[in-house]
Amino acid sequence: MVYVAFSVMCLIFGTTFLAIKWGIDAGLTPFLGGGCRFFLAGLILFSFMVWKRQAPLSLLLRKEMMLTGLGLTFGTFASLYWAEQYISSGIAAVLSATGPIMILLLQMTLLRQRTRITAIAGCLIGFSGVVLLLIPGITAPTSPFWILASVTILIGEIFYAGGTLYSKHVMPRFKGISPVALNAVQMMYGGGGLLVMSFFTEDIHLHSLLKPHAIYSMLYLIVIGSMVAHTIFYWLVAKTTPLFPSTWLYISPVIALLLGMILYHEPVSWNTLAGVLIIIAGLILINAPALRQLFGRKIGLTEGGS
Repeated sequence: MVYVAFSVMCLIFGTTFLAIKWGIDAGLTPFLGGGCRFFLAGLILFSFMVWKRQAPLSLLLRKEMMLTGLGLTFGTFASLYWAEQYISSGIAAVLSATGPIMILLLQMTLLRQRTRITAIAGCLIGFSGVVLLLIPGITAPTSPFWILASVTILIGEIFYAGGTLYSKHVMPRFKGISPVALNAVQMMYGGGGLLVMSFFTEDIHLHSLLKPHAIYSMLYLIVIGSMVAHTIFYWLVAKTTPLFPSTWLYISPVIALLLGMILYHEPVSWNTLAGVLIIIAGLILINAPALRQLFGRKIGLTEGGS
């Protein structure tokens, strides 16, 4: 059951980038689309957790949830949604996989943590893959928004890294509260921030919101991309280890790249494929000790026979 759930989660996370692109191309404005997705998904999940008496309403008033939402949802996805107006969903997925690299950089520079040589090497290798990925946009005469969008996603991953490190720091304050509820509240805060940004920056046309593709994209991202996938993620954390579900980062970008190529006819060049492999190699080096420990044990034994 664990491996089935993990496969489903990887597939879902791999499809969300194309679903975002699909909605934007249908006329859904980026910040409104992202805001509705996360606010509604978070609201539904949190309401369910409160109804099940697994989360207190006071959680909505905690500044920790607001700050986590600012990093993990608002900053990360404002960048991603805006960028997917100008770049393919596959490239967006691969650049989004640099989150662990940004976490390592913040740990080294801001937190002054000592870092393994292999992790530093992994960081350098990962960024060389990013450079390789961006070469066509740098060397060929293309829209300046292509490069700007790519860099914007990387900046968004810095928000993700900051949100991740901050959430790890404050999680001990919320013992006894389901991680699903905590994630739901931070999604509400992040989604609310995106809706506010949409109100001040986007020209919204009602007819665009009612297009079938825009509606399908929104429903898929709210229900499957946010509610189902994140629930599976936390179920896997409970059944296995915190690291095991996170290895979706090595798989989902490849899925996103292939789906974009097959279903949306997005071009995939040799340097894109090489960049993907190099970035994944860098991520593996960064997490090498944890991965060795992870795959040195039998994940299935924690299933409890279910």
